[in-house]
Amino acid sequence: MKPSDIPNLITFCRLLLVAPVVWLLLNDRFGMALILFGVAGFSDALDGYLAKRNNWNSRLGALMDPLADKLLLVSCFVTLGWLGMIPLWLVALVVLRDLVIVGGAIVFHMRVERLEAEPTIASKLNTFAQIVLVLAVIFSQGIQTLPASWLDIMIVSVLVTTIWSGFDYVWTWGRRAWFKRGKT
Repeated sequence: MKPSDIPNLITFCRLLLVAPVVWLLLNDRFGMALILFGVAGFSDALDGYLAKRNNWNSRLGALMDPLADKLLLVSCFVTLGWLGMIPLWLVALVVLRDLVIVGGAIVFHMRVERLEAEPTIASKLNTFAQIVLVLAVIFSQGIQTLPASWLDIMIVSVLVTTIWSGFDYVWTWGRRAWFKRGKT
């Protein structure tokens, strides 16, 4: 192993945290789930910092990092939805958006050109809103109950940013594909 592999190793460890976080949530161990979710968040920041600071970027890391983030976030959404702590319609919308984006990325990669992952501002806001909602729900269940109105505001924020980022991706990448295909 060489030093440039460290960010990918950290990302792989984050992938390994998904199952324990889900297990803890299913077993009402919200405090510990919150800690592991925090560790995953810290590891995401750390691997990104190391990769950028030391120019340890790789194609594997560029694919694995967002996959690890999405897997953790979607797994938490599905689990919290299953437990009745996040509305199932919101879970379905979040999962549908991700499936549309992944499906579109695969089609773009196979039919247009090699895809370089580029999260949009809308997508970053959506991810932030999703993380805040998951953290708030877990915190509210395990540490201190938050006012229902706060959680409702976070749910609406996730709803709005999910729809916005989904349309933004379809519009941006659809136009890019249209113009690229038109040139060939």
